[in-house]
Amino acid sequence: MSEAVARARQTGARTQPAAPNRIAELKVSGHLMTLDPGLYCIMATSTATAPHTGLPGIRISPPPGPAGRPHSVAISTFHGDGWVASGEAGLVRISDGPAQVLMTIYQAPDATPDQAPRLTVMPLGGEAGAGVRPGGAQTVPLPAASSVPEAVAHVQRMGDVAGRIGEWIGTRGSRLWMEGFGLAPQGAVKSSDIEYQAVLGKDWLSPWVEGGKFCGSRGMALPVLGLAVRLKGEAAGAYDLSYSASFVDGSTVGPVAAGKICQSESLAALEAFQVVMRPKAQGEVAVATPSPKSQARQAPAAKPGAAEPARKTARPRR
Repeated sequence: MSEAVARARQTGARTQPAAPNRIAELKVSGHLMTLDPGLYCIMATSTATAPHTGLPGIRISPPPGPAGRPHSVAISTFHGDGWVASGEAGLVRISDGPAQVLMTIYQAPDATPDQAPRLTVMPLGGEAGAGVRPGGAQTVPLPAASSVPEAVAHVQRMGDVAGRIGEWIGTRGSRLWMEGFGLAPQGAVKSSDIEYQAVLGKDWLSPWVEGGKFCGSRGMALPVLGLAVRLKGEAAGAYDLSYSASFVDGSTVGPVAAGKICQSESLAALEAFQVVMRPKAQGEVAVATPSPKSQARQAPAAKPGAAEPARKTARPRR
């Protein structure tokens, strides 16, 4: 090897930059919480996040060992991977408790303790999920004034929007999800004749909520993923009910028959819905439940004279 080549290699070795540090030590804190059976909403207070790393971040997961009863813990987050960003919320269902949930907060290496997101755990009333505000009320009645619209929904970044039965509630194509809704018909069908439920996650439904009450949440960044509506009592026999919905993924579903779940295939968040009620045709009701008088009137009209020959042939000849 020539002296010039050896000198060039030595020079290149001295000028080659050092390899960057590929491992960053984050600041991590964990919280192991024991919860009784029921449905819970876990909120992360909004803090500034780094544009590239997304930190700070919160991860909700079952505990690693069998002592925490991880088989009793079900977790649903908006992103579907257990991560809850600042300003968002996740759902935790404890089916057989008490059981434990592990909540881990990840921060940048230079973050200070006061910059860590604050976690708030709110029970939604056992298996309930109806009408929860940050203050903790579980059912929020809609105002009873006569001028109140028949449908109200709380929409992301917009607040409450309202309309009437038969109209679209929310804006189709807006990509703004709903956090909750309520129905209070004012016509022949009353609030006491209707009930509804919200889709909270995969195979997760809120309980049926009576008309005039709010179903879902407000101010918790927890989207509703669909809905189901049905009539009860005499209204169920007198009216046909159906509903349609649009979702933030651009899909539209419906009309769906009363009592059926209206949700998108991708479980995207609900952005708008329409509930339609129509009186059932009188002919349909008459065919389904014919009265004794109508049957008596129809009997003589069937094949006149057909019974008389049968009686004559039955007489013996002499």
